Amino acid sequence: MTAHHVQSLQAHQDLQGVHGLQGSLFDQADEPRLGPLDGIRRTVLGAGAWIDVLPGWLTGSAALFEHLAAEVPWRAERRKMYDDVVAVPRLLAFYAADEALPHPVLAEARRALSAHYADELGEPFVTAGLCHYRDGRDSVAWHGDRIGRGAREDTMVAILSVGSPRDLLLRPLRPVLGGGTVRRPLGHGDLIVMGGSCQRTWEHCVPKSARAAGPRISVQFRPRGVQ
Repeated sequence: MTAHHVQSLQAHQDLQGVHGLQGSLFDQADEPRLGPLDGIRRTVLGAGAWIDVLPGWLTGSAALFEHLAAEVPWRAERRKMYDDVVAVPRLLAFYAADEALPHPVLAEARRALSAHYADELGEPFVTAGLCHYRDGRDSVAWHGDRIGRGAREDTMVAILSVGSPRDLLLRPLRPVLGGGTVRRPLGHGDLIVMGGSCQRTWEHCVPKSARAAGPRISVQFRPRGVQ
């Protein structure tokens, strides 16, 4: 058995444990449906960066969470950190531009976002990265999506969250830009779009939480060449 298969098996076992433990917490919900985007609200962060937030854009989010938790081929990763190799504290999946997304509503969401931001972005969202935060111990460290064009060009990253809310924090990359830390709790079908210079001049994270935190899945839509 290869190392990849061992990691995939471990990820599946971890997911089964969390999914089975938390499944009873979610009420039966309608099929996932998207609302209109005309209620989205923009916050200007400074230095050319902004965020758009729309709480509850997706209804029936519990049903989508259950589907993604069970059907997505989640993988666990290990990464080198200094002189050690450590487990990435979340499960991951990625869908390239030519791959079918794991639920039709995600394809619908990507089309709706591409149409809504066509004038500002000038290109469609094409890829989808998924993160599964199993509990409060899972997290992602401070970073910007600066691999590829995001390091030198204005771009957008749209994130749809389902499951229990977790805080997304944003802070300016350099204090001289002004502005303090911005906190947005995201879950239950909430949408956030980070745009303008946000990936270059700000950074974001999902910190670990000492409070009891249920599982959350985030779906990140990105244009070509942005990671």
